[in-house]
Amino acid sequence: MELRFRLLQARDSNDSARQEEHEAFADFLQLPLHQVDSFDLLSEEVTAERMMAGVDAILVGGSGAYGVNDDVPWMRDYIDGLGAVAEHGFPMFASCFGFQGLCMALGAEVKPDSEGAEVGTYEIQVTEAGSEDPLFRHLPSQFMAQQGHKDRALALPSDCTWLARSERCPYQAIRYRDKLIYATQFHPELDGEAQSSRFRNYFELYKGVYGETRAREILEEICPSPEANGLLLHFKDLLLAQRTQS
Repeated sequence: MELRFRLLQARDSNDSARQEEHEAFADFLQLPLHQVDSFDLLSEEVTAERMMAGVDAILVGGSGAYGVNDDVPWMRDYIDGLGAVAEHGFPMFASCFGFQGLCMALGAEVKPDSEGAEVGTYEIQVTEAGSEDPLFRHLPSQFMAQQGHKDRALALPSDCTWLARSERCPYQAIRYRDKLIYATQFHPELDGEAQSSRFRNYFELYKGVYGETRAREILEEICPSPEANGLLLHFKDLLLAQRTQS
């Protein structure tokens, strides 16, 4: 069975991470690129129907210059669309910006938190519920993951299971209503090599935020995250099993 995915992207056309993100999702799903189409949130009509049309699952990645609290024309449609997709029970895996958008769609507040910001590689802990989850039970109780966020959810969204946490940011992964709908604050589509490359691309920005010394320390601390990167393939396996049974 050939599965098809749609990746929702909120990146400007000149954002170097746009194509890299698209290719990364396909790589960790172990799929050719044509089975993961890109949906541009900035230019296309954003509705749940268009998000779901003709695919088996939705993916959401990062956002480059945008945050879920930004006052831009498409943001409300994006958040409402994720909520409608979730209510429909349509399979979804959302990371970072996708995690925040889904949390807001399900009623949780997402706010900037500079003290809880995570950029680089961080340790994640699986919750007790996560250890029993069909997807997260494949993970060790502690694992490394790539991060890149300054906003965080302030509460667990309604009807969600809390799957993972970190020291700086409590809500790192959720599942909605026992559906095949998952979201992670961390980036399972980024490995250590890609994270290092992206950090170097944005080094001047990070230097302005952290200072040059700390920015270089963060870069040096980036390390592999194989367990987190395996989540997407396990998600595909669960989706394939669900499609086979239906």
